[in-house]
Amino acid sequence: MLALVKPQYITDENGKKISVILPVDEYERIVQELEDADDVKLYDEVKQLNEPSTSFDDYVKSRRSK
Repeated sequence: MLALVKPQYITDENGKKISVILPVDEYERIVQELEDADDVKLYDEVKQLNEPSTSFDDYVKSRRSK
């Protein structure tokens, strides 16, 4: 959740924020959330194609039988 992020800012000589400092664990959590959101977006895009699909379990079974 972004409400938990406690960033520190680096500013230029005019006080304009130019960079953010985050603890590594917060940065990694944010990156993971963005990756998860991207996965959902890609899934939704592929699902809209309405192409035939195979369940993962069926795929694994077919691979093992070869």
